[in-house]
Formats: sequence, structure tokens, C-alpha cells
Amino acid sequence: MSTTDEGPPGPDWETIQQSAEFVQLRRRLRGFVFPMTVAFLAWYLLYVLLSDYAHEFMGTKVFGNINIGLIFGLLQFVSTFVITSLYVRHANKKLDPIADKIREDAEGVA
Repeated sequence: MSTTDEGPPGPDWETIQQSAEFVQLRRRLRGFVFPMTVAFLAWYLLYVLLSDYAHEFMGTKVFGNINIGLIFGLLQFVSTFVITSLYVRHANKKLDPIADKIREDAEGVA
């Protein structure tokens, strides 16, 4: 028994990374993640700026002790859940099929 026996060769990761499927996967991921990140950060920055500079507006009572600032703050949580559900839907439809094919091809080589 040799100590230099490394077993069967693994997948060629460089070839996989340069494949058309991987390039498409990366493009689809970035096509969703970057715009969604910009939109969420803009929404969050708007909330922070309004909270800091528009006290009167954010303090406007909507009903009872509920004001616009509180509603905007709660909408931050809602938007997080909405973005998460949109990403899951996007991943299931557009990313997972390509990732599964790449994985199958890699495991078939190994």
C-alpha cells in the first residue's frame, strides 16, 4: 500500500468555474442580489434619514399612539421577509436547476 495514493481525481474546479452554466448561474445570482441590495439599502437609508431629519413627518400620528416612524420601522422587517421570499422563489426557479446540473456534472466526473 502506497502512501502517495490520493484516490480518484476530483472535479476540475477551474473548468467548472469557466463553464457556460457556471457563468450563467453567477450572472443570474448577481442579477438578483445586486439590485435587491441597492433597493433595500436605499429603503433603509430613507428610513434613517427621515428619522433623523424629518421628526415632524415621522412623528405624525396615524391612529392612537401609532405614528409614521413606527410604521416605517415595522415595514423594515416586512421588507426583509419579502426580499427573502423573493430570493427563495428566484433561487428555486432560476438558480437551483443550473446548480443541480453543475453538481451532477461534477459528481459524474469525480
